Parts: sequence; structure tokens; C-alpha cells
Amino acid sequence: MTAATPLSSSSPSPSPSPSPLPPSSSSVGNEAQPPAEAVAPLIRGVAVLEALTGAGGTLSASALERRTGLARSTVDRITATLARTGYVRLDGRDAVLTPRVMELGNAYLAALRLPALLDAHADALADELDESVSLAVADGDGIRFIHQATRRRALSVSFRIGDLLPAERTAPGPLFAAQWTEPEWTAWRARRTADPTDAGFPAVPPRGAGGQDDFVSRAERARQDGWALDDQLIEPGLVAVSVPVRDPASGRPACVASVVSHTSRHTAADLRDTLLPRLRTAVTAMERELREARPPEPGPPPADLATWTTASKHALGRDFVESLARGLTVLTAFGEGRSALTLTDVAKATGLARATARRALITYEHLGLVTAQDRTFALTPRVLSLGYPPLSRKTLARLAAPHLRTLADHLNEPTALAVPVPGTAPEEIQYIAVAATSRVLTVDITVGTRLPATHTALGRALLTPDAPPGYALADEELESGLRSIAVPVRDRAGRPIAALNVATHAARRTLDDCVADFLPALRTTANAIQTDLHTATRFTRIPLS
Repeated sequence: MTAATPLSSSSPSPSPSPSPLPPSSSSVGNEAQPPAEAVAPLIRGVAVLEALTGAGGTLSASALERRTGLARSTVDRITATLARTGYVRLDGRDAVLTPRVMELGNAYLAALRLPALLDAHADALADELDESVSLAVADGDGIRFIHQATRRRALSVSFRIGDLLPAERTAPGPLFAAQWTEPEWTAWRARRTADPTDAGFPAVPPRGAGGQDDFVSRAERARQDGWALDDQLIEPGLVAVSVPVRDPASGRPACVASVVSHTSRHTAADLRDTLLPRLRTAVTAMERELREARPPEPGPPPADLATWTTASKHALGRDFVESLARGLTVLTAFGEGRSALTLTDVAKATGLARATARRALITYEHLGLVTAQDRTFALTPRVLSLGYPPLSRKTLARLAAPHLRTLADHLNEPTALAVPVPGTAPEEIQYIAVAATSRVLTVDITVGTRLPATHTALGRALLTPDAPPGYALADEELESGLRSIAVPVRDRAGRPIAALNVATHAARRTLDDCVADFLPALRTTANAIQTDLHTATRFTRIPLS
């Protein structure tokens, strides 16, 4: 099934168009022979990113070798290149996905526009019903989530943005399948035969065989009713009701909105009888939002990324796979107001030669990450398979942890990240991440510790973040001999939400030494945390801890 129709597109201009994708399921993957012009290192790089995604974000080099079937030397070169581009970090023998890889999925979500236009409606419905609400789009014969408004309970729904589910085990699936053509039904049946336990869908538990005829009838009922139920099809206890949000131009489902609960709160029949009318009201508001949305103003595309990859090649030599790095820049050429681009558009945005951009687009079309129509190209939901799901639920504490570790190792002093504790009087802060050192005399404050804000540099950085000189000092106020310097960490709106500090003993450094020796590295680290935070929170919510 094709991706949801973009709400806007750029004007087409003549350019060579790659051969169309052969029909295949996005969940199984395109195993057809790559076109002659496909970029082999790009195919291998995508395989590594998808393997890391399926494993939760972390794999050793040997595990990547087994999962991808690539030679160890190839895995090492690819992970070195991905580390140079900032999409992974190398932690000993492990490759770990970083928040920067979410830029690829963000490019798709920004081009799609649906999350930006509809997420407030979904969030409001979740608050009204006190249940989880999701938005999903079709991806082949599966459905992929583009927004989640979840309730934080002991028993809660754990799906993530970017997760792929088999259509037949969901409530949105029948609504999309109601639009399928016979070739699409044939592809679905082939996938069911090839993957009878849903091994290609790691976000759901394995299933038993059977149920094909039932899904056909469910799709027909969904076509007639205009809504669909999931009565514990994914796993026992989970129920959902879904309604399509229709594109104002085509009338086809642009996405599907769902209310998800469990049987201790609602039965499937109860969802239908009590929550479906409220879901329909919310969907009506969503469709009105789509009709009234103004065409987006195209933001500035990335510029001259090719120059950076050339410099990286000079720095790393043969360990840097330039064709992989350049190919990944092609995905970031798309975004809000740039949902459909010509070959010329892509080449201009990335600084790549037309021939290089064209080969990358051919490769992505083969992999199912890009579609081509009327000489323009658009991203597909499968771009979200490149790292998005395991990172979309990352907490600020986990996001900041590697940065704190690097800072502590660099300065040989302990570092910490703290957040304000709401509703406390006097104000308190709470430590959510720490990185200790192996010194004999060192600060030993653990995660979860609460301290008075006014007596700590961390608290002062949060209470007066905009006061000159932009940092805060604490001199032996919390404990004799303890000195600390802290700076704020800000969210996408520029609001201070946390503070980062370095602590030392007074015998090792004066206050002036703290400013001279610690502040530059402290600010660099705070900026790195903010960059990751801003990337990760563009379309997701990041809990503090």
C-alpha cells in the first residue's frame, strides 16, 4: 500500500525517474535484486540501522555481523561512518543509536505534516478519556505509528512512534485494508504464508496461524461501518477502537486515530458504545484541521552536506564510507514544505551531484524508503524504521548519560543533571543522572537525591537561568569543601528544564579555577544535551526520568 498522500508538494520538473518498486511487504522487506545503479554501501548501512532498531538500539559488532550477514570488516567501516555522522556512538564493542538518527524520521514526519496538525487533537482526546490515543499510517500491509499520547500507568500501552504492526492484528488495519487492491491482498497473503508467526514485527508478540478469512471480513465491515475494533488481537487484555481521518482532497484515510485500553477498564463492546462517539467527534475536528490548514512555508533545506562528508573522508580515510554518508543526507533534504522533491531539488539541498543523488534515490526506492511519482520523490513511513522506535521513549536522564560520562572522564571530576521538583516550598531539585569518578575524595550524590535549590549551583542555574553571567556557583554551602558550577539545559522553546554541574573539592580549585577550567566544557556538554533533546522532542515527548 502506498504512503499517505502528502498534503502539499513541490512543482515537478523533468528528471530521470528510477524504476518503480516491485510489490513487496514493508514488514518482510524488499528481497528483489537491487537495480544496477543502486549504492551497495547505502543498502548495507540501512541494514545496520534497521538491525540496531530491531535490537532496541544497541548491538555488538559481532551481533551486527550475525544479524546482517555482512563481513566484520564491513560492519566496522559502516559503524565508524555512522559514528562520524553522529547517528551512532561506539561504546566499547557496542554500536549504540543516538538521538541524532531521529533526524531521518523527523524528516518524514515533518514532510507528512499530520503529527504537527493533529497531535494536539489526539492529546486532548487522551486527556478527556484518560486513555491512550494513537495516530497510525499505512505501511505496506502493516500500520506504523506516527503519534502516541499514552497514559503513564503501571499497566500501560508500550507502543512507540515508528513501531510497525501487522494490519490484521490491529484496529486501524481493516480500515486501510478496505482500500486495498487485489495485488495488495495477494502481497498480504504471501507475507502471511512466509511469516506465519509475525517474526517480522518485533513490536508484537508471536501469533498462531489462521485468521486470514476473518481479516477479509473485518476489512469489509470496516468499509461499511467506517470504524473498526481490535478485541485482543495483539495480545490478551488489549482492546482498541479506530476511525479513519480522511484526506480532504482524496477522501482516502490519511491516517487512523485509535483509542487504546485494556479489558480491566473497557471491553471492546464498551469502547464501541461509550468511546467511539467521542473519538468520532475528535476525528471530525482533525479533518477540519486538515481542510483549513494553510500550505506550509518551506523551511531552509540542509545546505552543502556533501562538503562535510568530503572533509570526513579526508579525516578518517578508508574507514569512512563516503557513499553511505552522502546517501543518508538525501533523506534529510525532505521536510515541512518539502514533502515531494524533484531530483534537482534533492541535489541542490544536499550539494550532491545529480548522478549521486539519483543513485541514492534509486537505492531508497528499492528499499521502500522512497516512492517516485510524476518525476518527484517522497519519503515513506518506513524511514521511521531507521532508529526511531527505541529512541522515541528515551528519557532525558538516559539521553544525557553518555554526555555526562564523557564530561566526567574529560575533567576527572563528577558531573550531575538535576531537574526542579514541582510544588515544593522552598524549591527543591532532584538528581536524575550522575557520572562519578574514581578519585579517592569525590562527591557521592546518587540519582533521586533531593536538595534545596537555593543552596546548590544546580538549583541556582534553574532559578535564575537568564541572569548574568549565565552560570551559577556554589561555594561550600551544601557541605564544607564542596564547590560546584552549573549551567541550565533548555528545551525547544528555550525554557530551562534541567541543570548540569561539575563538582570538586575546594582544595583542588578556586572559584576562578572552576570558571576557567570547567565552564567551557560544561557549556559544550549542555549544548550537546540540548541538541539531542531538541531532535528527540520534535515529534515525541521525552520524560525527565
